[in-house]
Amino acid sequence: MKKGVILLLIIANVTFSFGQDSIPSMEKDTTQLDEVILITQRKLSNYRQEKTLSSIDDYLEKSNRVTMIKRGSYAWEPSLNNMTSERLNVTIDGMYIFGACTDKMDPVTSYVDVSNLKQVVISSGQEGTENGHCIGGAIDLQLPESKYFDFGLKSNVDLGYETNGNYRIAGLDFEYSANSFYASIDAIYRKSDNYKAGGDEEVMYSQFEKYNISGQMGYRLNPNNKLDANIIYDRAANVGYPALPMDVSLAEAFIGSVAHNYQNDSTFVNYWETKLYFNSITHIMDDSQRPDVPIRMDMPGWSDTYGFYSKLGVDKGKHGMLFNLNGFYNRSLAEMTMYPNDVNQPSMFMYTWPDVRTFYTGLFAKDNYVINDNEEVSVSMRLGFHNNEVAEEEGLESLKIFYPEIQDSKSRFLLGLSSEYQIEMKEYDFTVGVGYGERAPSVSEGYGFYLFNSFDRFDYIGNPTLSNEKSLEVNLKTNYYLKHFKVGLESSYFHVLDYIIGEIDSSISPMTIGANGVKIYSAIDHASIFDFYLNTSYHFAEKFLLNASLGYNYGKGSNGENLPLIKPLSYLAEVSYSTENFNVAMQCEGNGNQSKYSSYYGEDETPAYGIFNLNFGNVVYLKSNKLVLKYGIENILDTNYSTFADWNNISRQGRNFYINMSVVLN
Repeated sequence: MKKGVILLLIIANVTFSFGQDSIPSMEKDTTQLDEVILITQRKLSNYRQEKTLSSIDDYLEKSNRVTMIKRGSYAWEPSLNNMTSERLNVTIDGMYIFGACTDKMDPVTSYVDVSNLKQVVISSGQEGTENGHCIGGAIDLQLPESKYFDFGLKSNVDLGYETNGNYRIAGLDFEYSANSFYASIDAIYRKSDNYKAGGDEEVMYSQFEKYNISGQMGYRLNPNNKLDANIIYDRAANVGYPALPMDVSLAEAFIGSVAHNYQNDSTFVNYWETKLYFNSITHIMDDSQRPDVPIRMDMPGWSDTYGFYSKLGVDKGKHGMLFNLNGFYNRSLAEMTMYPNDVNQPSMFMYTWPDVRTFYTGLFAKDNYVINDNEEVSVSMRLGFHNNEVAEEEGLESLKIFYPEIQDSKSRFLLGLSSEYQIEMKEYDFTVGVGYGERAPSVSEGYGFYLFNSFDRFDYIGNPTLSNEKSLEVNLKTNYYLKHFKVGLESSYFHVLDYIIGEIDSSISPMTIGANGVKIYSAIDHASIFDFYLNTSYHFAEKFLLNASLGYNYGKGSNGENLPLIKPLSYLAEVSYSTENFNVAMQCEGNGNQSKYSSYYGEDETPAYGIFNLNFGNVVYLKSNKLVLKYGIENILDTNYSTFADWNNISRQGRNFYINMSVVLN
């Protein structure tokens, strides 16, 4: 392990030291295969942002490639390119953070709020390896930078209300800017009762309460150097999960970082950012609010991560280069205590994550070469060293029941490669990319111990002997422009080798009462995943815009079975009218029938659906202050429906009236 770290540090040092020519400044590269979702709370929305106070989950779900897996009305799990969190690299401003729940009830996205963020960058496949290894892609939730505009003190007040679930939102933030100093603090509070599905059907255990507080401070040492510090505290309590047998009494996160940023147009390295960070997660599942369960359980989990990154940006002639040396150390521990209904019986205890310590360090390098004014080509590589160590002896001995020869430590080397060609003309643009990537098994896949999955009702046991999962991919994206009309295509294909998924082992008895059996995480030979999206827009009058999107997805394993959670045919159409201070939009969205579902992996068929939404927006100026209003109706026809991504077919929200108000005080 030490040799791997030393080697990567030497490579980074040599890379930085080979010259000091004068070059222009280079900004962060976001190529055509990246999608950027702007978090603009206090501006009128475009068609992909109906509510200014939407949760981050709502923002992400507007992306073609992203699907949010719902186990309730809170903390949805993002899926990108039909691949869930194990195959993705989800970071907060480049920082690694790992949930503390074995049932994925606390994805990384649940520990931030829109008030914390500037934008979200979504990258497909190996284009997402800037911050770490992945197969399906990356989602980076980016924090705002310090603003040295000397505008003094500003404040904002946010209020929101939704009728369905009696959902209340309140937020307040202050920011102060001087020539060399910047500070901001914001807080947001969200609380919802049980929501109602179409037909006034109450969805029990769908309530939640959350508050989020964040602070930022920046100091400019000189025109080229500045220091930044960020803190986020997020706490959710009394969170119900109607699709699961347990709820959450507490989900709490503390996220902190300090960073140095250097920018200089006249030196060889014109951009250099180094960040140190720490985050700590506590997550407690319990079933105390459920009236009738076979056996009472407490399931707390903890995750602590220490990390760093150092990014260099270099321009050299036609070459724009980016380097990122990063690493983290994570501790994941989860346990389960079962209390029999018969008080005379003893309680039972076990480690579901046996205090797994993960160390990773890696180096990313990318070169973007400008061929001419219209064409570019880029190549990138990520090399990484990954080590897992089981620190809890009792947990290791439990795993040795199934794997007698395993050691308490396992090391891996990981590789990621990608190349992309891009051409941009007046009438069209075109981007094609190819890549190869590897990932290590997650903590659950490698070391989980009797993790109950309520989707297929099997207990899952990890497999420390799994090989790295590997993927070959092709991505393309193109747009064609003709006066007021635009049509675009985007598609990707992944051939995933040693595809990790649970396989039934009938020789092992389940632990959970009522479980169908036990699955061991194994690897099938390969799996194929394909998606295709057609996007169009048309300005049929100066202030009228028509948007439409159609998507098709496919996934199958080498065993002949359909892969689970593959999105069926989907569509979205919207017509909008916009002026500087007012907009209105009507949307129709839906999915086709999920005919290629995976009964082998616990899925059943979900019928087609379609819903209609209507939203309005106004901006009112009150002297130097500004009032932004967003209001509308979701699911106008009160349709009762669920989608392929709704865990155990829980129904989605019925008709909902909402209003969001943001007041900007100068």
